[in-house]
Amino acid sequence: MPFPPAPRTARDNVVDDVHGAKIADPYRWLEADTSKRVGDWTDEQNERTRAVLDALPQRAGVARRLRELLAVGLLSTPRPIRGRIFHTRREGEQKQSILYVRDSIGAPDRALVDPNALDPAGLTTLDWYYPSHDARYVAYGLSRGGDEMSTLFVIETATGMARPDRIPHTQRSTVAWVEGGFYYTVHPAPGSVPAGDENYYRRVRFHRLGDDPAKDELVFGEGRPKEDILGVSTSPDSRWVLLIAYKGWAKSDLYLLDREHPERELATVMEGRDAIAEGFVLDDRVWLSTNLDAPNYRIVAAPCEKPGDQEWETVISESPDVIQGFDRTRDRIAVLRLVRATSRLTTHDLRGADEREIVLPSLGAVEMVDGDRVSDGVGYTFQSFTQPPIAFVADARTGEAQQVVRLAMPRGLDIANIAVEQTTYPSRDGTPVTMFLVRRSDVRPTGAVPTLLTGYGGFNISRTPAYFPGAAAWVEAGGLFALPNLRGGGEYGERWHRAGMLGKKQNVFDDFHAAAEALIARGWTSSRNLAVSGGSNGGLLVGAALTQRPDLFAAVYCAVPLLDMLRYQNFRIARFWIAEYGSAEDPVQAEWLREYSPYHNVRAGVRYPPVLFTTAEGDSRVDPMHARKMAALLQAQSEDPESVVLLRVDRDAGHGIGKPFDKQVDDLADQYAFLAWRTGLSLVGPGMLGRE
Repeated sequence: MPFPPAPRTARDNVVDDVHGAKIADPYRWLEADTSKRVGDWTDEQNERTRAVLDALPQRAGVARRLRELLAVGLLSTPRPIRGRIFHTRREGEQKQSILYVRDSIGAPDRALVDPNALDPAGLTTLDWYYPSHDARYVAYGLSRGGDEMSTLFVIETATGMARPDRIPHTQRSTVAWVEGGFYYTVHPAPGSVPAGDENYYRRVRFHRLGDDPAKDELVFGEGRPKEDILGVSTSPDSRWVLLIAYKGWAKSDLYLLDREHPERELATVMEGRDAIAEGFVLDDRVWLSTNLDAPNYRIVAAPCEKPGDQEWETVISESPDVIQGFDRTRDRIAVLRLVRATSRLTTHDLRGADEREIVLPSLGAVEMVDGDRVSDGVGYTFQSFTQPPIAFVADARTGEAQQVVRLAMPRGLDIANIAVEQTTYPSRDGTPVTMFLVRRSDVRPTGAVPTLLTGYGGFNISRTPAYFPGAAAWVEAGGLFALPNLRGGGEYGERWHRAGMLGKKQNVFDDFHAAAEALIARGWTSSRNLAVSGGSNGGLLVGAALTQRPDLFAAVYCAVPLLDMLRYQNFRIARFWIAEYGSAEDPVQAEWLREYSPYHNVRAGVRYPPVLFTTAEGDSRVDPMHARKMAALLQAQSEDPESVVLLRVDRDAGHGIGKPFDKQVDDLADQYAFLAWRTGLSLVGPGMLGRE
């Protein structure tokens, strides 16, 4: 189909000296977020993208079907606290999730915080919430436009009455309650630190209910590196405060504050170790999950009076299956494990013995567990590729589970006709990598099955079976959906994570390329029918796939991506990620980054596959400059009239968290219509996809 030419983009003569290497950056001017020049250029790009995507005959059908599949809703992990159960849920075409509470498992839900009522436009998001240990109060964060710049509010659970407490700059906050108030993490106010550093220098402060937040006591963080990510939790008796400082996603320092003896210095739980530990305090003991001397994690405990790692007692030992998370009830430990990237949930007594399994509905995924510290309840939410989320509360003693909320199955989705399998393929260096394949039961390897390959591979994040509305639309149309468990993720423990970070990041890309090659070699698809998609760190993944193996792919969808890896650390919150990627400020690390940085590996004369970049001006995590600069560069270097490089920039959205329902429909419709167009998947009936 004919489409309008790309806008002309001016080039500047900008050349950086990166440790002796001369690096051209002709689109540096596209980093200027607020300039009229960039705004006008963005308008031209958006107008062209809409002209192309809106003309696709399959987009209207895709949008209708995605609206049905997305209307299933969203559901968080239920938090049982002293008999009450808190959870968030979005149903139907509600724009945002609502915070609910019920006074017992069989009681009706009451809406505590409804962003839809607060903002009919649907742009206000509930970012996080933390009930008090007695369930009397809830602290929660609201932001607007997807920017995650939360303001903290407090509400009374029983009455739904808002308290006057209001604390700004609490993006991605943690809140830990004690009697009469709470500890919380907060960012510096604009103007109190150099411009741009408002994203860093997190601190832990203490707020007494009703007091002026401007006078809140500084508790922890002063003098620490500005990139430390701080967190806080408290014991139910209000005595102990556990303080944590994450150094990226591979190390953490932990300290313990005794509120009964404020004259004492902070006790060190773990410091300076090349490992992660995290957990909570209960019954005058520190309970932790850690990969210290245990790459697949173990659960340890120590007395609060002597909490140092030399005093740790292993309660549940490391095993071949990765411990993904855990929590406590009054006398049991709930443990969530990953077995070949699928979830298994068990409970144990406080010595780590008497294992009992909480049976899950099928092979699938549980993101986290949440235990009631004074009773037997364990909250969790289960989902799979064919099952939308179901929330449960189980009895930790018996393993019996009661359903809290079940999201309705989408109309017309024939789950009995969907096949899910897990296969293994060798990466470039011979490392075996697992991969999920999802398809209609009647779809067979033909060498031309329209296939969507996606992945992540970073930050110790595991990609497990989950309900993806877009994938469901793709599969029911006759396409193949493939999800490999790439190195850099957490599916197989800390060794797997570290095999895909820093100087070993290329392993992640090799794993991804090998997945594509395996799908082709096994007769499923061809490079003419194979598309890739990814967002954020996954956007970096598909950006590297685009530049390293352009021959392998028919289309690329690249969302909110990192692409200029020599300058990424200068924008938004990206210095937090130096521990994962490295930084061009270091000469050795600059070499790693330059080797794979997508923006620096675009070559003139190479035929790149069609690509759709999407980003948002309100993204508080990944700067939109990455997508802007990469789109301009690819548009300028291409001499192929059939090549298409599209850029869509959302003016009132963020990284994707809290995106309202209608925007989700539009985003997914653009993505899947574009990929279907380029791979041979097209509309054959009302609201349905099919193969050409």
